Amino acid sequence: MADDTILETRGLTKEFKGFVAVKDVSLKVRKGSIHALIGPNGAGKTTCFNLLTHFLTPTRGQIFYKGQEITGSSPSAIAQMGLVRSFQISAVFPHLTVLENVRIALQRKRGHSFDFWRSERVLSELNEEARRLIDAVGLAEFENTVAVELAYGRKRALEIATTLALDPEMMLLDEPTAGMTHADVERISTLVKRVAANRTVLMVEHNLSVVSTLSDRITVLQRGEILAEGDYNTVSKDPRVVEAYLGAGHA
Repeated sequence: MADDTILETRGLTKEFKGFVAVKDVSLKVRKGSIHALIGPNGAGKTTCFNLLTHFLTPTRGQIFYKGQEITGSSPSAIAQMGLVRSFQISAVFPHLTVLENVRIALQRKRGHSFDFWRSERVLSELNEEARRLIDAVGLAEFENTVAVELAYGRKRALEIATTLALDPEMMLLDEPTAGMTHADVERISTLVKRVAANRTVLMVEHNLSVVSTLSDRITVLQRGEILAEGDYNTVSKDPRVVEAYLGAGHA
């Protein structure tokens, strides 16, 4: 692996009973970049994410993270190495407050599931760290709000805060702006840009204006294979990419 490559796949393939969902995907993600994985519906983007974090096992191929092969590692082991996926499901406890949610994520990083019995001093230290993260994602005024009462975009911001609590070196964001209003899309895009300042981000994203604004590099998938790769200007002018999107009913 090149020194500036943090994540690499070689010939990554996933078959389901004769159906090939991901075929021979060789991907390189540069350290410190925002790399987008895009493509029409059914292109294999989510399957690819599931393979990278080992929620699915590859049929063939290898995955390397920071120069170390992680093919076959458990999802929890991969997360402990600093490769953390967000938005796989809503990762918050709906009936706990924003502060409590982030504090639990901080406890997970320390290796404890719940620290309700720990000393007040330890918990207040966690509160301080939790408040820094809550402020970083723009939720300071909502720290005592129960998660279920948050607007959709703010719930997504809380999910980013709980992911950041695990102190990942690389974040996988699964459609961070899906189903959002225009205002929420702008807020989350700004947040992704901010948290990517000292991290690597790989994201699956449908919103091409978000992709064009945020991404350093883009990989386009179609029917499980890499169709094109490059910056937004290069990829958006590629006739194969235009045809893939228009053919799938995308503007």
